[in-house]
Amino acid sequence: MIQRGLTFRPASGLIAGVDEAGRGPLAGDVVAAAVILDPDQPIAGLTDSKALTAKRRERLSYEIKNLALSWSIASCTVAEIDELNILQASLLAMRRAVEGLSVAPDFCRIDGNKLPEGLCCPGEAIVKGDFLVPAIGAASILAKVQRDADMVVLDHEYPQYGFARHKGYPTPAHLAALKTLGVIPAHRRSYAPVKAILAKRRAD
Repeated sequence: MIQRGLTFRPASGLIAGVDEAGRGPLAGDVVAAAVILDPDQPIAGLTDSKALTAKRRERLSYEIKNLALSWSIASCTVAEIDELNILQASLLAMRRAVEGLSVAPDFCRIDGNKLPEGLCCPGEAIVKGDFLVPAIGAASILAKVQRDADMVVLDHEYPQYGFARHKGYPTPAHLAALKTLGVIPAHRRSYAPVKAILAKRRAD
């Protein structure tokens, strides 16, 4: 999945902020976003998406998509997470998000301590970058809003698991549903709680 926003400026001196959402959950894709902000249209309140309420994230997501010079959202599937591991899948999703921008940035600032391989431009990894760099905060918000929306869709398909509430994280309710109802295709089989349930089912 790649979604794109349009850009309205020439490709000179463009800096993209990049972040992901969904490394910790037991289910669903990992989602990444890349954002090139417009310095002439600043957006107040950009920060780590986890520091914001869902309603505030939604409002900021709308502003980002309408005011940024360019934005892109991409993902890695559950199958890719299980094949590559979550770190490599997250980095791949971030690279895909950068590649999905409607114009190539000149530089990337990426949340965390690792850069994806094969980026189209130079970049730097910034620990706590979603708090420190507005463009990374913007990417964090887009990625989180998209992943939460994906989990609401999954909740409609499997309402008994409660995905709309826990968003796939290993809450007591989610773990109880896993034990009672079993593993579905959206679960990450490489994650220990899911792996343990599959192993127990095979042993039984």
